[in-house]
Amino acid sequence: MPANIYGRNIKSTAIQINLKDFIKVFKEVGETGLVDLKVKGETKSRPVIIQNVQYHPVTDQYLHADLYQVDLTKKVSINIPIEIKGEPPAVSKGGVLIQLVDEIEVEALPTDLPEKFEVDVSGLEEIGQAITFKELKYDKDKVKLLVDDLEAPVVKIEAPTKEEEEEKPAEEAAEEAAEEAPAEEAEKKEEAAEKKEESGGEAKEGKGGQPPAGEKKEAS
Repeated sequence: MPANIYGRNIKSTAIQINLKDFIKVFKEVGETGLVDLKVKGETKSRPVIIQNVQYHPVTDQYLHADLYQVDLTKKVSINIPIEIKGEPPAVSKGGVLIQLVDEIEVEALPTDLPEKFEVDVSGLEEIGQAITFKELKYDKDKVKLLVDDLEAPVVKIEAPTKEEEEEKPAEEAAEEAAEEAPAEEAEKKEEAAEKKEESGGEAKEGKGGQPPAGEKKEAS
């Protein structure tokens, strides 16, 4: 598989890597773990982080990857993914869990980079509650979050939108209509039968009390 090595003060280099080896390593470290890359013809391995992996749109086969070479003594800036854990009780009360951020940019030494941020939402019991960047669990002495506001929410419980509120009544209305339909149909048939009987009774007298056409009046 084609790949490209790049980094600070590093000359960009195009290489070919064994696809099977790449798949095995990438599944273990993802885009945040360090990898020792051995380049043919070089005696010393390169510490790299896998970045910008490209996939085939149909088969999902790996097509290309960038390998970010780092200096183990200098801090780097990397986006770390967020993983949601648990079930918030507020959802059963009608709330909606909204994840506002998918990943967070951090600064740390390559060896101190977290694999992911785990956000436990099982403590969110009411609509309006949230978990902020400041509340995330990580080693604050080694990792710095590159965000503008640490008080900003990462996940939040929000009230349902108007459309979501109307969905249930609409379904209930449809069910009620389905239940009422047979009764309405029977009522219409009954009214039609009554009208038919009434019109049939009037036809026997005719206009002005005269017998209908075709009938002879008996002489007294």
